Amino acid sequence: MSRARLVITAVVLEGRSQAEVARAYGLSRSWVSRLVARYREIGDAAFEPRSRRPLTSPTALSAATVELIVSVRTHLIADGLDAGAHTIAWHLTHHHDLKVAPATIWRHLTAAGLIEPAPKKRPRTSDIRFEADLPNQMWQTDFTHVPLADGTDTEVLTFIDDHSRFVVACTAHERVHGADAVTTFRAAISTHGVPATMLSDNGMVFTTRLAGGRGGRNGFESELARLGIEQRNSRPNHPTTCGKVERVQQTLKKWLAGHPTATTTTELQTLLDTWREHYNTARPHASLNRRTPAAAYAAKAKAHPVGGAGTHERVRHDRVDTDGKLTLRIAARLHHIGIGRARARTPVIMLIADLDVRIVHAITGELLRELTIDPTRDYQPQQRKQAGP
Repeated sequence: MSRARLVITAVVLEGRSQAEVARAYGLSRSWVSRLVARYREIGDAAFEPRSRRPLTSPTALSAATVELIVSVRTHLIADGLDAGAHTIAWHLTHHHDLKVAPATIWRHLTAAGLIEPAPKKRPRTSDIRFEADLPNQMWQTDFTHVPLADGTDTEVLTFIDDHSRFVVACTAHERVHGADAVTTFRAAISTHGVPATMLSDNGMVFTTRLAGGRGGRNGFESELARLGIEQRNSRPNHPTTCGKVERVQQTLKKWLAGHPTATTTTELQTLLDTWREHYNTARPHASLNRRTPAAAYAAKAKAHPVGGAGTHERVRHDRVDTDGKLTLRIAARLHHIGIGRARARTPVIMLIADLDVRIVHAITGELLRELTIDPTRDYQPQQRKQAGP
């Protein structure tokens, strides 16, 4: 017989006092009193185990927050974007000013039936990972096939930075020829600088090394040699060597599948420009500690080809003060740099190369200011906009 039944038998059937029964069985009088009252109210159901779940949970997510989590996931999936718990947590923090643990998000998505069990994956130890230490230390390039609405096959050429996964170029072509690779590469380096190393597969637009030596270097190889860039190519049948750019192309195709299919290469290029901007500046990356590629690309000084400029380069993480200024010491003298009161308390990354300074937003990668320090003056004011005629 359970302890509860012994108590009820002693009090209700034998007529013993609650105090006496509590002393006899070593129980608290309050517990005995509650048990007897419950028995008189609901009968034998009082002996059934009762849930210990609290009646209220002050830290539980509100229904509106749970609804927002589901809504964010729905929109991300509709746009062909990653919709995992960590990504949703990033969007809640940066776009809705809500901090929710990924485990909590995962739990609510599971309860809503929105998460399917994932198949067993290979252990991470089975992969040999590598990553360039600095931006522009190595770029990767490749092209992939993307069909138009009428089924016409087109090719998309992509260049990414190995260190940050930052997409430096992404262009649409009816067919990628050697001249297209050179033109796209030149446009990329005019904006982002010259990489120290270029990694690609053995496509003929990138290298002729497997063509038996006929014809010498192609246009792309000649361009790399002219700029002093080290060229590397993966071994045949080893696509994982260029795995980062392959993975970026997979993400691109998933995003394109969530949008209306382009009917021309011009429309496709518009879609690629939209995707590239979102991927670089508004999408947290799991391998970058949930930073955007733009933030990771701007966080360190860029590498140069061998024999490049030997400038004094350094990186500083700082925060704009309440007056909208930053301080920087050069040659033992402190200089104040105007950013603007609207940017007060903004976390920034300062990329300094001698007197040249670039200041970027530490979260979004947005360029806030670029200037050359005037060593003869303390305060470095913002440039005033010219008044109209």
